[in-house]
Amino acid sequence: MNRYRAVVKIVETGGFTRAAEELGYTQPAVSQMVQSLEEELDTVLFIRSKKGVTLTPDGTELLPYIKNIYHAHRELMEKRSEMEGIQNATIRIGTFASVSCHWLPGLIKDFKEKHPSVSFELYQGDYSAIEHLVKDGSVDFGLINPRAVADPELKTIPLRKDPMLAVLPPSHRLAAQKKIVLKELAAEPFILLEEGSLSEPMECFREHEIQPNIQYIVHDDYTIMAMIEKGLGVGILSELILNRVDYKIAVKETEPPLARNIGVTFKDKKILPIASRQFLDFLTEVYKELPGLNCPGVNGNAAITGIK
Repeated sequence: MNRYRAVVKIVETGGFTRAAEELGYTQPAVSQMVQSLEEELDTVLFIRSKKGVTLTPDGTELLPYIKNIYHAHRELMEKRSEMEGIQNATIRIGTFASVSCHWLPGLIKDFKEKHPSVSFELYQGDYSAIEHLVKDGSVDFGLINPRAVADPELKTIPLRKDPMLAVLPPSHRLAAQKKIVLKELAAEPFILLEEGSLSEPMECFREHEIQPNIQYIVHDDYTIMAMIEKGLGVGILSELILNRVDYKIAVKETEPPLARNIGVTFKDKKILPIASRQFLDFLTEVYKELPGLNCPGVNGNAAITGIK
């Protein structure tokens, strides 16, 4: 089974050396595992070049089957552990930056006080990546905006509401206002956070028939804050990510208010490992299920944070 695990890890890390480090093997040992699997399958899975490692066409076609075998074996081993109890189980979660930095650590800490031997693996990405990780079994469940889930076979549970706030340079002419009108904000050079299948600000702009002046599309919240600090534009970010930041930025509520739901998505709770089921139950106990949110009807109570 280590051969399948090695292939999956090489794809995840982008190279044999990094995969070997994370797996705790030597690089020649990982190469030998891959070669053994290639001989069994009578094909070549990877192409090595100065630019790195890429899958061959055969490797690309076979990868989903290799992943399925690897994940099925892991689930089999966890099922055996489940029959012995929750000890030494691993919970795998797909998540995005603001949640993994500012919300999830406290929840993990509380859960580990009851189950100290449980470990966690966090896989970070945008909404589309998180949904894909759940679908292919790379994670047990994902934390995501439920509205971003496209696959009707995936189940979702809303957990909490996260206000979205306008972010501007402190010297910006709009920064003196208590609340920023969305139409005024959209007319400024706008820095959009790319989150995959759903953009909450863009959904709200469309709802109000506003065409934002998008000058930059960025994949990282902190990069956006650094760009705004330098006066390159304005943006809308979640209150969660704006907690405890040292950037010199102005943070304001919007008019109308904007918020997003944070929820959890998974394939089938009944077949999740026991530790993941218990953590899922823990999440839903901490946060009551919320109704779906639409941009015009948001009642988010965003804190007035003023100039930072």
